[in-house]
Amino acid sequence: MAEPLVFLPGMMCDARLFGPQIAALSPDCAVTVAPVTGGDRIEEIASGLLDVLPRKFALAGLSMGGIVAMELLRRAPERITRLALMDTNALAETPQTAADYEPLIIKLKAGLLDQAVSAIMRPDYLAPGSERATVLHTVTKMAENIGAAAILRQARALQRRRDYQPSLRACKVPTLVLCGEYDTLTPLRRHEHMAGIIPFAELAVIRDAGHLPTLEAPDAVTAALRAWQRQPLVLQTRADA
Repeated sequence: MAEPLVFLPGMMCDARLFGPQIAALSPDCAVTVAPVTGGDRIEEIASGLLDVLPRKFALAGLSMGGIVAMELLRRAPERITRLALMDTNALAETPQTAADYEPLIIKLKAGLLDQAVSAIMRPDYLAPGSERATVLHTVTKMAENIGAAAILRQARALQRRRDYQPSLRACKVPTLVLCGEYDTLTPLRRHEHMAGIIPFAELAVIRDAGHLPTLEAPDAVTAALRAWQRQPLVLQTRADA
């Protein structure tokens, strides 16, 4: 049996984000979806997760979940057997982009959850097509389940996140960098850069998908994850290759 697989969902998302992948992959490995709501700093969220996750595990994070995954890699690289970073961003916020969270935070404090969801997940972040409305509806339902208070903490955590490029350069496990071709929130060029600085990374671009490819093109994402799971754990360094 493959090593345990831990999924980390994006901002205001729950296990439904990975529903198709859980159904497809759970017959072959233990699958866990861990929440990314346990603090108002990325470091605090990661610290809490390390207390409850398996001793060693494969780790796949999407969007904010990918940022928390990079913090877990920074803190405990010896516990992570392989890494998948999906539609995410390794860079810290600039002062301007950090300030851009404030109108969202005001909406969340006022209990205007619907307006906050619309601001966080705009339709143009997803691929065009008939499925866009269905995916957005699922996001709304997930956000209602997470709740405004937890989403507010997530916004604060993202505001304060660090630059994870040094951690990625030091990564020594098989890594999948995956991006939907229509993702305008965390676009392809950022994923190309991440894949370029990680020693053992492979880049997968998912057609007909945007920022949430696990829901928009679930079969393609599952196939990419299966290929990633089959990669050997013991890899030569580039110097020895």
